[in-house]
Amino acid sequence: MNDLSALEVAVKDGDVRFSVHAKPRAKKSAIVGVREGALHVAIGAPPVDGAANAELVAFLARALGIRQSDIEIVRGEGARAKLVSVRGIDETQLRAKLVARIVHR
Repeated sequence: MNDLSALEVAVKDGDVRFSVHAKPRAKKSAIVGVREGALHVAIGAPPVDGAANAELVAFLARALGIRQSDIEIVRGEGARAKLVSVRGIDETQLRAKLVARIVHR
């Protein structure tokens, strides 16, 4: 999918929330697309000692042009399915910035 129209996004307390399906141990971090309403992200780190979660937060911060402290993994720290909350950005900005980072395979 070339756009993020299928990405399910919610707003709670001014923060934008969306699900992420993380695939650790990739060659490099990249947005692969949308899978069942969740952002599918390849993570260039192993799921050991929180390394994959830290890389996910750092990658999303770079992709969105915001601080890492504005991104929180609300649920799913020990799983591939995660709920992420982002401060300081609205849904339109989120989609525009993420769509520019989709890797076409």
